[in-house]
Amino acid sequence: MLGLIIQINMKAENVKKELKKVADPKKAKDLSWFFKTGKGEYGEGDRFLGINMGEQRRIAKEFKDLELTEVQKLLKNKFHEERMTALLILVYKFAEADEKLRKQIFEVYLKNTKYINNWDLVDVTAPRIVGSYLIDKERKVLYKMARSKNLWQKRIAVLATFIFIKEKQFEDSLNIAKILLNDKHDLIHKAVGWMLREVGNQEQAVEEKFLQKYYKKMPRTMFRYAIEKFEEGKRQRYLKGVI
Repeated sequence: MLGLIIQINMKAENVKKELKKVADPKKAKDLSWFFKTGKGEYGEGDRFLGINMGEQRRIAKEFKDLELTEVQKLLKNKFHEERMTALLILVYKFAEADEKLRKQIFEVYLKNTKYINNWDLVDVTAPRIVGSYLIDKERKVLYKMARSKNLWQKRIAVLATFIFIKEKQFEDSLNIAKILLNDKHDLIHKAVGWMLREVGNQEQAVEEKFLQKYYKKMPRTMFRYAIEKFEEGKRQRYLKGVI
């Protein structure tokens, strides 16, 4: 039945209806707490339906042929899971797209960063869309976002480099880490530390060269994330500042 609905209508409203069928108000309350939606918190004002990621992925796959204009309509909705599902649709479309459509998806993503406004929305999608698109292209846009005042644009810039790291392209991750060394937000500290750790997973000597220059200037959370996988003796020497 769902397949027939998709073939005939394929509208953002159909996606919303499918999501609401599996919504759980109790889970919505838990998610609102987990994603810090209270006054003054990073997710202030975000609203949840209470849907697990498995269901969101299932529905996104069912609607992966949704037109980009309809995906954008879905992305602009108030509920977190509607925005996540829209972004997952973009991920699935991107994976199967030719270069022309990939460019369009990339542009839609960057045009709508206003709605990509929590860490999970960024982390699940920025590497797979922004990073994957830029893997063989010029990357000035990432540096512009890294210098933005917008928390989520900065996190997109950091997380996009995850794909580059997998290809042993470390320069952008390290350069963006340097730009964000003095950032004030814990979510940026965690993201940068995570990417430095991933650099180390590929080439520990490359990460250590960076750390030896900057680790005493790093926010503690960033630093701890960066050295998390180090051999314990070395990790302790870094923590004590004797390296």
